[in-house]
Amino acid sequence: MDYEIVIGLEAHAHLATKTKLFCGCSTRFGAPPNSQTCPVCTGQPGVLPVMNRTAFDYALKTALALGCSITRDTVIDRKNYYYPDLPKNYQISQLYANLGVDGALDLQFGDHTRRVRIHNVHIEEDAGKLIHPDDTVLPAPQPGDDPVAGRTMVDLNRTGIPLVEIVTQPDMRSVDEARVYMETLAAILRYLGVSECKMQEGDLRFEPSISLRPHGAQAYGDRVEIKNVNSMKAVVRALEYEVRRQTAALEHSETIARETRLWDEAAGRTAPMRSKELAHDYRYFPEPDLVPIHVDDAWIERLRASLPELPAARRQRFVDAYGLPPYDAGVLVDDRALADYFEACVAAGADPKAASNWIMVSALHELNERALTIDQLRDKVSPERLAQLIALVTDGTIAQNTGKDVFAEMVATGSSAAEIIEAKGLRQISDTDELGAIVLGVLRDNPQAAEDLRAGKKKAQGFLMGQVMRATKGKANPKLVAHLIAAKLPEA
Repeated sequence: MDYEIVIGLEAHAHLATKTKLFCGCSTRFGAPPNSQTCPVCTGQPGVLPVMNRTAFDYALKTALALGCSITRDTVIDRKNYYYPDLPKNYQISQLYANLGVDGALDLQFGDHTRRVRIHNVHIEEDAGKLIHPDDTVLPAPQPGDDPVAGRTMVDLNRTGIPLVEIVTQPDMRSVDEARVYMETLAAILRYLGVSECKMQEGDLRFEPSISLRPHGAQAYGDRVEIKNVNSMKAVVRALEYEVRRQTAALEHSETIARETRLWDEAAGRTAPMRSKELAHDYRYFPEPDLVPIHVDDAWIERLRASLPELPAARRQRFVDAYGLPPYDAGVLVDDRALADYFEACVAAGADPKAASNWIMVSALHELNERALTIDQLRDKVSPERLAQLIALVTDGTIAQNTGKDVFAEMVATGSSAAEIIEAKGLRQISDTDELGAIVLGVLRDNPQAAEDLRAGKKKAQGFLMGQVMRATKGKANPKLVAHLIAAKLPEA
């Protein structure tokens, strides 16, 4: 029997604030364990939380960007559960009046789109982090100590960091759609400036839910939620594993348990964690220490006016306004800083397609090779300087391949293209008389190749071009050389 895949995703994104959601503790990543905590974020008796206005604005901007209806009178709730990294034994979150509801995100697949409905967007605080170290990193046990093996440590630095949670409807029908959704959502969050989305630092986490049902069936199958997934690639692998596992189970008439499963990256499989909770299991109730928040029209319009052009609209504009192929536009727009760099280069006079090619090939190569950010590249090679380099290649001052070497030198030294060309004597020979004499000499020194070319053998053209380039140490203008070989051939 053929089965249809049904996938929904929950995304948790750290909001890019300097302080936590309800206190003044820093959100800086990489600080020593438990060094960024206070009585508020660790839930000490008698303390009161105070809402971080910037975090609330960021979550509201996210809801607006995803086309959600905004809940004008929103409340904050307590989600009660016990876990060692949750010092208050509850999490401040939302359930009864989520910040935004009924949004949508369109996924682009070539010439068609797939709409994924957004169930809700809400704000909440993050929990801490459990660390299960190897025995070797802990002090050696002394006589009378408890056994070291199996000890777990808690780092509460992450406790109280503001999150925006984005929950989809179960609208994705393939693992590939889930992958594109994650990439698209991350790009939007980065464009908005609300999250850096560094998954390696825990900035962005996805929890997929997946079920299978016979093709044509209306009812959903029992879903499995997957946790402990630390990258988009891991989400894809976990979903692919679950498709295989659930398909095999259904083929053998086994029941799929409604449960939460953990992803084991090393083993490449999921494993049962616990039965799937429902909302009532968490005993939600309104947070008594935080007042309801009224979002008025002026607040919404102020944030709506601050929304940037989002990736999908910018991608289409790059195609329409600059004549770029959809693939090029997609690569450039994926990173807002890269797209900004491209547009600044075009504004400085570069041809859009030439600028796209240089950025997609040479610039991205240097970024990867040197582990640079776009801003660091911009400090070395400004868009205006790249436009100047493109002009020097276009007008024949230097050859294309030489231009690539010059670009690499620009990144390494911060010098301009003109400075490097003059210092290294790279200027292309484009003087017709000078180059004509060299071409004629090559033709006379290689009579057999000249004869072969007269006979229409194309390989001879390449050989003769190579000899001219050798004679000029690679400085000859290739287009002019090709023209001169044809012009001088009768004289040889």
